[in-house]
Amino acid sequence: MNRTILVAVDGSPHSFCILSYLGKLFTGVKDIQFHLLCVVPAGEHELGESWLNEQELIDSLAPEARKRWDHANRYMAEAILQLARHGIDPAQISTEIRLKQASIGADLLMAARDGVYDAILIGRRGLSKVEALFMGSVSEKILNDCHDLPIWMIDGQVHSNKFLVPIDGTVHSLRAVDHLSFILGGNPHAEITLFHSSALFAGKGESPMDAFQDIWGKDWCDLHLSDENSVFHAPEQLLLESGIPAARIHRLHTRRGLHPSRQILRQAMVDDFGTIVMGRRGKETRKGLIGSISEPVLLMAEGLAVWLVG
Repeated sequence: MNRTILVAVDGSPHSFCILSYLGKLFTGVKDIQFHLLCVVPAGEHELGESWLNEQELIDSLAPEARKRWDHANRYMAEAILQLARHGIDPAQISTEIRLKQASIGADLLMAARDGVYDAILIGRRGLSKVEALFMGSVSEKILNDCHDLPIWMIDGQVHSNKFLVPIDGTVHSLRAVDHLSFILGGNPHAEITLFHSSALFAGKGESPMDAFQDIWGKDWCDLHLSDENSVFHAPEQLLLESGIPAARIHRLHTRRGLHPSRQILRQAMVDDFGTIVMGRRGKETRKGLIGSISEPVLLMAEGLAVWLVG
């Protein structure tokens, strides 16, 4: 079971927060690969000069653009060393630096779709769309256009290996747990809490059974989605099947009701969670639990990672 994560970096302090997060979470985990990708703005060459190959473009860069290119190379070397200090073997890390062709966000999405990745990781800074997100509008571009690949977004320094997973009985939240199960299978560091609020999520766990069966099969669904406690049981079963010990899986059931995004963030703050994992509906069905919650959670999250799984 080999997993590969596309990691967008730009050599900024926020990029080092990303490396710290990966190091804390995956130290000593051998069957995961990280592809670090930096897209470098290239000045006048950004409009494209198709008759030049990349090396010729690099050689002809203006001084400021060449400085950015050289900085990216130094950063990549330091990134490998930093991850190694966290116990991640350099053999698990590959690096790539590209000159920008369209926009940084579009180039990252092109790379994500050209490769075989299990998630794309990006950083962000600022608390609203008005403030600068990581590498300008990159985060917004990827969030708007990437619905076929899980997105991990890191805000600042994340100190906890505890995961908070809001669940509501829908196929979207179970897919988020499935992704988490795949990524953390055999991971000795993570603690996972499945969070369900009867007050907030009541009546929203409505997905047709065939939507579940198309993913997990009829036999599995008949066994694990048939009783009234399936909102917890089915996610727990996915985690257990991936090799996560039962002692590291916890339930949190509350009947208190605030605005969903605020309750999730409050729970993350009170109980010192580092990562929130949420399902995500597609562009055409962004109403309801996840469509209305994921954006405010992302905008208000500080010192947290948020995983969105479409």
